[in-house]
Amino acid sequence: QLQLVESGGGLVQAGGSLRLSCAASGGTFSRYGMGWFRQAPGKEREFVAAISWSGGSTNYADSVKGRFTISRENAKKVVYLQMNTLKPEDTAVYYCAAKLWGLGQQRGYDFWGQGTQVTVSS
Repeated sequence: QLQLVESGGGLVQAGGSLRLSCAASGGTFSRYGMGWFRQAPGKEREFVAAISWSGGSTNYADSVKGRFTISRENAKKVVYLQMNTLKPEDTAVYYCAAKLWGLGQQRGYDFWGQGTQVTVSS
């Protein structure tokens, strides 16, 4: 059973940057592909980015390509989401998720964190 805790959210002006972190515990982190998702008020949760269990493959939603970067540090059991050139439409609760032997998919995740709020002001 993997537990996930996100951090790093906050309020930032449009054009600014934030780095989200997701710390894992309770399992063998290196076996899990990791993903970031987000949910804005009144909208469904959507895929943002994912990284394979090996770290060798990444996948991004079109809306964040070139602005967001997902990475992982297996020794620290942490996955990051570096978010640059933020836009008001990036405002959402951001969740990290884990999938055993995940390859960077957009769905089918087994464990989820509680989320961290990101608010981008115009």
